Amino acid sequence: MNPLNSVKGAIVTGAVLAVILALLLGPHHFIAPGAGLPGLARWLHILAGVMWIGLLYYFNVVQMPGLAAAAADKGGPGGAGVNKYIAPRALLWFRYAALATWLTGAWYLGNQFTSAFTLGHLGQDRYGLVIGIGAWLGTIMLFNVWVLIWPNQKKILGIVAASDEEKAVARRVAMLASRTNFVLSIPMLLCMASANHGLPF
Repeated sequence: MNPLNSVKGAIVTGAVLAVILALLLGPHHFIAPGAGLPGLARWLHILAGVMWIGLLYYFNVVQMPGLAAAAADKGGPGGAGVNKYIAPRALLWFRYAALATWLTGAWYLGNQFTSAFTLGHLGQDRYGLVIGIGAWLGTIMLFNVWVLIWPNQKKILGIVAASDEEKAVARRVAMLASRTNFVLSIPMLLCMASANHGLPF
């Protein structure tokens, strides 16, 4: 059976290839001396983050504008197929990737967790300040996913009963929370990438 025929097969195949590559090249190519498990935490954090932010960008750049165009096209097929088959699956991966990103980020921070969430004790530690701003932005984004986006999407998709008026309000709240996350992701990614490597300008 071809592993590329399923999402699970593709994920397992990618993970196996990554492990084989790490074993062939030796761990010193992938994990800084003394890093150990934080190196694994960083890799898992990046993987989960790519899934989360990739879906966030898909929702904001492709799905929302696409559904708006479908709604405006009175003679077209509408967005029922997307809402029934694509959105629930995308939102499942989206919300759990968000959670996995935050948890693996906390794991990766390890003993730097307190410094990050106190913004490097308010600027005394540059790494803690920069990574802390990114961590706080990510935490706000995680809150938005689980407290604002997902509960309102359940109403929009009919998973939870809601009147047309409640669905209209839910659409607005979910859209604004998602757009807020889209905006916050840009400085968040700047902070995450710059904490160790410096600002790009």
